[in-house]
Amino acid sequence: MKNKIKADWADTRLLFRCIPATVATLFAVSVVMMNLLANKTIYQSAYLALDGGILVSWLSFLCMDVVTRAFGPKAATKLSVFAIGINLLACFFFYIVSIIPTKDDFSAFNQTVGGTWFILLSSTVAFLSSAFINNFLNWGIGRAFKRNPNGKLAFFTRCYVSTFLGQFFDNFIFAILTFTVFAPIFWNGFSWTVLQCFTCSLLGAGVELFCEVIFSPLGYRIVRRWEREGIADPYNKRSAETNEQEGVLA
Repeated sequence: MKNKIKADWADTRLLFRCIPATVATLFAVSVVMMNLLANKTIYQSAYLALDGGILVSWLSFLCMDVVTRAFGPKAATKLSVFAIGINLLACFFFYIVSIIPTKDDFSAFNQTVGGTWFILLSSTVAFLSSAFINNFLNWGIGRAFKRNPNGKLAFFTRCYVSTFLGQFFDNFIFAILTFTVFAPIFWNGFSWTVLQCFTCSLLGAGVELFCEVIFSPLGYRIVRRWEREGIADPYNKRSAETNEQEGVLA
């Protein structure tokens, strides 16, 4: 077990040396921005509610799709955990700043950046779950393309299907935890029905899929450039060797 942990840690260190800093940074920043922008509802009707986080949520899932395609689902999930850690650290400092007393009235600012603990908990659980679903579903769909697994059709299919389902579960888990579990307790009985959670999650996933369709060609170009430059080769080679050794030991 100790050797396995050491090997996994070495794999993780190599992974973060291989993933281009631009993608890792954009991914982490998009997760932080999603959490902050979610404090503002930009559209609401009887069947659909969208918060400001939708403006950047497509970027998070596109980054995961690109990393999954190049490095595999395990690597993309590790990157997701890293981004969640960055978000929690940012929220901690936001909260510290919000409770520092000042002479001037910063109540609006404090309320925005201070956040609500159960919303943060719900969003963290939802994003971690949806990242796992997105990454491994994306990888599984890719394996189904035997003839041309690296082609455009394979990339776009795995991106669209995994993003739609991943976004749906992200929205649904967040809505269920926030509006059916915590809100009735801490928001004076305010709540959503399960049907409302499902409907808003489904429609929200459709809007987010639309954004993915627009920007996925950019993701495909990034993946192809990484392939030409051999960006993921050191990590994938080490992963293959590790899996082979584990297979021999088993």
